[in-house]
Amino acid sequence: MIVVNDKNDKKTKIEITPETRVGALLDNYPQLEELLIKLAPPFAKLRNPILRKTVAKVTSLRQAAKVGSVNIGELVNALRKEAGQTEDDNIADEYDDTAGQKPDWTDNTIAESFDARPMIENGEQPMGTVMQKLRKLENNHLLELITPFEPAPLIDKALERGFSTWSKQVESDLVKTYFCRVVE
Repeated sequence: MIVVNDKNDKKTKIEITPETRVGALLDNYPQLEELLIKLAPPFAKLRNPILRKTVAKVTSLRQAAKVGSVNIGELVNALRKEAGQTEDDNIADEYDDTAGQKPDWTDNTIAESFDARPMIENGEQPMGTVMQKLRKLENNHLLELITPFEPAPLIDKALERGFSTWSKQVESDLVKTYFCRVVE
């Protein structure tokens, strides 16, 4: 997702794909903000300038679709259409309807509960702090993370490192996400 300059030094707009970062999308197509919020209402929080600077920079449209429980193909194609780009019929729907089912491992001991909301409200990125806590987490114990939205980029990073994750929307602006390295 690189914005390139042509010979006349005019910005060329980025192509909208599932991997496009929300921040880059809105920087290039600010007129798409309302449509994005309409399609994925949890992203109304992006009107907060602090969240706009932090969350939007690291969150892809694929992650936004997951957070908003919307079909990735429908989300990307609606944005592409509004931006004047050709719709892409090859975007697979990877939204997992079973993601909300509570896994058995969530009954394990909660080793630590970390409320990241104050960090996020102050414009800080909790990724480093949470990853440090995960490195110290014993097998089969849980880290409970409290945020105002599902932390999709952080979840992806934890999954890459072998952790299992599960999120639960408690209130409209309160999500509890559980992390565990399950060892049988």
